[in-house]
Amino acid sequence: MAKGKTPDEMIPGMGKPKPVGLFAWLRGRFFAGMVIAAPLAATFFILQFLITFIDNRVKPLLPPLLKPETYTNYAIPGFGVLVLVVALTILGAVTANLVGRSLLAATDRILSRIPIVKNVYAALKQLTEVLTNNQQASFDRCVLVEYPKKESWCIGFVSSHAKQEIGSKLGASKIGVFVPTTPNPTSGFLIYVEESETIPLEMTVEEGAKMILTAGLVVPDYDPPEERASIVESEIGTQKLAEQA
Repeated sequence: MAKGKTPDEMIPGMGKPKPVGLFAWLRGRFFAGMVIAAPLAATFFILQFLITFIDNRVKPLLPPLLKPETYTNYAIPGFGVLVLVVALTILGAVTANLVGRSLLAATDRILSRIPIVKNVYAALKQLTEVLTNNQQASFDRCVLVEYPKKESWCIGFVSSHAKQEIGSKLGASKIGVFVPTTPNPTSGFLIYVEESETIPLEMTVEEGAKMILTAGLVVPDYDPPEERASIVESEIGTQKLAEQA
């Protein structure tokens, strides 16, 4: 060993770390602050936009007696959102009884007979039912599916087994897999494949959606089965030693 040198200094590139200049230090802290502030700022501006958008469309529909500006000298942000929430709650309560269901069915029949309107209404109604049906409309699990070519894998969400006409033509062993696009997971492709041709994933549907939304930048944590087995064995061994002591 050379006299007066540490082992790290004898290895090329492993000497003492170079001091960081003031500008580099400030730049690093600035970008660290941006990483923290950017999601908060984006969330704030999106909420502000939504609240302003709803207020500007709900408040003009209210009579002067119900507007806060009638009694105060300033507008209350979010009052339109509050009115909308109350109105939707009342509407849901009304349509839950027999009279409300009858009125809803009559409105549905009328809108279903108007040209052009019936197509838009039917599509929006079906989309709303899919989004609000927690049991039947939710994706089952995440899988890897070989798409669009061999040795090329995509993250997909299993919707259901093949049913009705598709099940009759392809066989009940086929499963529907929705392959979303990046970074917009609301669009994509619905393909039917054999369940044995997919690779099941342990990540949840929400974690898979986050991974797709961020183009793979946000990856959920994963402990391989070997590591989990070793951790369990270690915990069992620790418990036995504690019991013996």
